[in-house]
Amino acid sequence: RAAEASEEPGQRPPTIFSKIIDRTIRADILYEDDKCLAFRDVAPQAPVHFLVIPKHPIPRLSRVAAGDAEVSRLLGHLLVVASQTAKVEGLVDGYRVVINDGKRGSQSVYHLHLHVLGGRQMGWPPG
Repeated sequence: RAAEASEEPGQRPPTIFSKIIDRTIRADILYEDDKCLAFRDVAPQAPVHFLVIPKHPIPRLSRVAAGDAEVSRLLGHLLVVASQTAKVEGLVDGYRVVINDGKRGSQSVYHLHLHVLGGRQMGWPPG
């Protein structure tokens, strides 16, 4: 999927994730609260593959300011939701959490998202 990575857009049109949040596009939603949404990936790369996204878009992890306490709390919340959803999905023996950042990190949607993959042995290095 590295070939699908794109440059960060100047103007941010609605992303596929904002369309999932506002229900313009359907998704298999696993969890939702006032801060985030977790849903199954449409092109899973593991037996269990879901995404956790903030409802308020953060374009890139690398652009988050070190002193931004509100965003730091939100990022922690996303990780807790990933962990709890992984348990509900039966990933008791482990899983991988991935955040792609920027073109060289193969980020294809500039709305920060956590990939949670599991249900099989993950290899290392990832590639």
